[in-house]
Amino acid sequence: MSDPVRIAPVRTSVTVDVSREHAFSVFTQRFGAWWPPSHHISEVPLAEVRVEPRAGGRWYEVGTDGTECDWGSVLTWDPPARLVLGWQLDATFRFNPDFVTEVEVTFTADGPNRTQVVLEHRNLERYGERGEEIRRTIGGDEGWPMILASFAGLTTGQATAV
Repeated sequence: MSDPVRIAPVRTSVTVDVSREHAFSVFTQRFGAWWPPSHHISEVPLAEVRVEPRAGGRWYEVGTDGTECDWGSVLTWDPPARLVLGWQLDATFRFNPDFVTEVEVTFTADGPNRTQVVLEHRNLERYGERGEEIRRTIGGDEGWPMILASFAGLTTGQATAV
């Protein structure tokens, strides 16, 4: 048996003109305000996205009818420097408690009121034969680059893509 082929992670970043404490706070506490409403898995429109502020916490969406759909869990909670989320959506974008890839977000000060935010979605080889397809989807124009730009736009009203 051979090892699975390693798939390069999706990596994207933005620089925002706020402190890293503020950037971390907006990213985690106002997730639903910057997350694109088109990106949800429930059968009803998206009302909110929440990240529970602790390792072991939930990462989930709430629909307009109040139903909750898990996306994953908080693997690492290290404010204001780092957040690692367990993405537990399979290749059909359905929650699978036995499946996990990782989304790491780091917040690095670049001056007193400037922060580089780097997002890396890794372990994509766990998708098996659909890994490269998923990489293209989440790394494409409607994936993480657009989502992180949405975050940056809410955070400062402007963003510098890196």
